Amino acid sequence: MISTIERIDALRERVAEARRAGSRVALVPTMGALHDGHLALVDAARASADLVIVSVFVNPLQFGPTEDLDRYPRDLAADTALLEAEGVDVVFAPSVAEMYPDGPTSTRVVAGHVGTLYEGRSRPGHFDGMLTVVAKLLHIVQPDVAFFGQKDAQQLFLVRRMVRDLDVPVAIEAVETVREDDGLALSSRNRYLDARERRAARTVPHVLEAAASAADGGIDAVIAAAQSAAMGEALVKLDYLVVVNPATLLPVDDDHRGPALVLVAAIVGSTRLLDNGPILLA
Repeated sequence: MISTIERIDALRERVAEARRAGSRVALVPTMGALHDGHLALVDAARASADLVIVSVFVNPLQFGPTEDLDRYPRDLAADTALLEAEGVDVVFAPSVAEMYPDGPTSTRVVAGHVGTLYEGRSRPGHFDGMLTVVAKLLHIVQPDVAFFGQKDAQQLFLVRRMVRDLDVPVAIEAVETVREDDGLALSSRNRYLDARERRAARTVPHVLEAAASAADGGIDAVIAAAQSAAMGEALVKLDYLVVVNPATLLPVDDDHRGPALVLVAAIVGSTRLLDNGPILLA
């Protein structure tokens, strides 16, 4: 039977008990509103570890003053039922006061230059808040391995860099993006889309497909093809479209050859959607 734990000290006790039994521990950090993309992370964790812990915490530090913290969907009972069916051992569902007893002025991790680009430019402070809660979860649980989705490529890059820079003894594993039949990446925010917006949202993966198909023509052709794919849908507004080096997450030069990653953020109606896809620049 799954256990729901709300206090840090109780979770540490549960992990210590597992360690004494020689168990390998995996962590899957989430903000709830779970879907099949999250369950893919859980499946990977179950295949890798004896004790699987899923955190469900809507982290206020990563929401800006004009963002959807209050609107963000919360249904712990439904999330817990899904996780129990997937064989998860522990749900860690702390309160904000448990995680941040001194409030929002608590110590924070600073994401650095890459954290100010792309999503960081549109959402100042977002990645500082995200890294802060991930750092806390890693210190609380001290897992052998933690799982993140490839859909949030900038988040994944920054988590890996933080773990490297701060010498956190954990393996960070990425799980491939899970998509709907029409290619739209699964996201908790997809539920905000009405029927018309949902149809329009198919443009986002089409942008990535157009970029990949133009890769033989170089960076300018990639950008032109991707922008052209987005122009046909009035409900979709590109916030950014950038081609980056996967090793640095910085924009590639015009003469870049080899693997690259296309990052895209789009506003569909009032909902912000993220996606990314690999390309091979010739």
